[in-house]
Amino acid sequence: MHFSYRRIFSSGIIFLFIAFSACAHRNDKQQQQKIADTVSPKDQSIRGSFSDQQDLYLDSSLLKSFYIDFPLLKNYSPDILQFYSYRNYRYAWYNNSGLSEQASHLYDQLNNLDQEGIQTAVPYKNILDSMLNDPVSSKDPDPKAEILLTAEYLFYADKVWNGISEQKTTRMGWFLPRKKLNLPYMMDSLLNDTSASLFSARYSFRQYNLLKTQLRKYRYMDSSGEWKLLTPGTEKYKKNDSSEMIREIRHRLYLLGDLTNDSRSNRFDDDLEAAVESFQARNGILPDGIIGKSFFNEMNVPLQEKIRKLIINMERSRWIPVDLSQHYLIINIPSFTLTAYDRDTLTFSMNVVVGKSVHKTVVFSGDIKYVVFSPYWNVPPSIMKTEILPALRKNPGYLKKNNMEWNGQSIRQKPGPSNSLGLVKFLFPNSYNIYLHDSPAKSLFGEQSRAFSHGCIRLAEPKKLAVYLLRDDDNWNEIKINAAMHAGREKYVTLKNPVPVYVGYMTAWVDSKGKLNFRKDIYNRDRMLEEMLIQK
Repeated sequence: MHFSYRRIFSSGIIFLFIAFSACAHRNDKQQQQKIADTVSPKDQSIRGSFSDQQDLYLDSSLLKSFYIDFPLLKNYSPDILQFYSYRNYRYAWYNNSGLSEQASHLYDQLNNLDQEGIQTAVPYKNILDSMLNDPVSSKDPDPKAEILLTAEYLFYADKVWNGISEQKTTRMGWFLPRKKLNLPYMMDSLLNDTSASLFSARYSFRQYNLLKTQLRKYRYMDSSGEWKLLTPGTEKYKKNDSSEMIREIRHRLYLLGDLTNDSRSNRFDDDLEAAVESFQARNGILPDGIIGKSFFNEMNVPLQEKIRKLIINMERSRWIPVDLSQHYLIINIPSFTLTAYDRDTLTFSMNVVVGKSVHKTVVFSGDIKYVVFSPYWNVPPSIMKTEILPALRKNPGYLKKNNMEWNGQSIRQKPGPSNSLGLVKFLFPNSYNIYLHDSPAKSLFGEQSRAFSHGCIRLAEPKKLAVYLLRDDDNWNEIKINAAMHAGREKYVTLKNPVPVYVGYMTAWVDSKGKLNFRKDIYNRDRMLEEMLIQK
């Protein structure tokens, strides 16, 4: 089977939340044969045969008149033309016996589009219903039904596999690379391959399908009517307490998957404490194992709100390319974490500090190329104007007190333990002037919410990252790295092999242990995306 992805990854572009599932299947990839979107149709060989009919051909002039009756599908006209051009205008959904099995598969998927979290109604669904349920149309080739099925497939593939347009995601500040699929060629390849699934999961980043499973689970819980507001009888519950409320919480944690067995006990035992910690960790709450105010606040979030969050992050997952790089770093802004991966295996993770809501960290990607030990901090003009100069006017000794100096017309802070960048920084050249760095303010990494910076990303364990990035360089080891960090002299080191870093934004994801995580929408991006999904 042949199908097309644009080889984004050959240029080092992947994306984040590969990380959160940490489990894209290599076997799936080995089964995938990729061709570039730019390959000429003359060079594209279609093998296999879903339908070997060679007798039914479509009048190409009908492709133009089709949109008079179906204007809502006109956006797909270039793809429809390209699709039939690939096939020399042979029918795709009919064979000599009538409608093919693949037409039924498509019809079933369109009828269940809501399972994909799609908020948009299928255009002309009533007409398609009539056509496919008409015993005459299902046997005799109907050119209008043929083209409509192709247009509906493209509608499905566009909504489920591509998502909203790149123009819209860019407008929302999403500057990570988008997945690119050649839908007409992909569809032609699938229809002509006996082993192909018309709706293979391999076109989606695996996180999407994990969230889809959770969406089904949460909708089931919501429809059961069991999820009522919990009103605690006391301020908090801890281990060895007994209460009917504890029995109810135990049942809820069982339904959510934090508890593997519901004993129905009303006593706060060890199993319940572990389940409470699991729930807290999944929801970004300090995992102290105590059922208190923050626990109840999160447990009382309506399931419909959780469902909306799942749908929103399924949409984000649609944009993510499926392929992976060998080594990469993932930074998820809402979870305040950096994770390092090697060949899909989690190597380590650490807490990070990201930008305040007024200094949002940008969603984008780049390649880390340089490690800078004992760095100077060159004060940005905006900070110099709004913070440093006013302080200097009040206290002429401000620069000396803060280990700063004039550097021409600008100000910089000298290397040292009090430097705002700490003892090391990591550069991946970009137009947003964002980089990773150490910080002397260590206490901030212990906070549950860590949006404190001016946009750059502070690292809780910078030496660990330096060791990771320089591990292939024989000139460096942990002892030398530690010495360079404390040398007090700025030193640039160029990496032999740049490492991709992806700064992304997911407020719901399934982690490498299969647990569903939720985080607060710290930059208020979810609402904007939800409105786009409803209007698209």
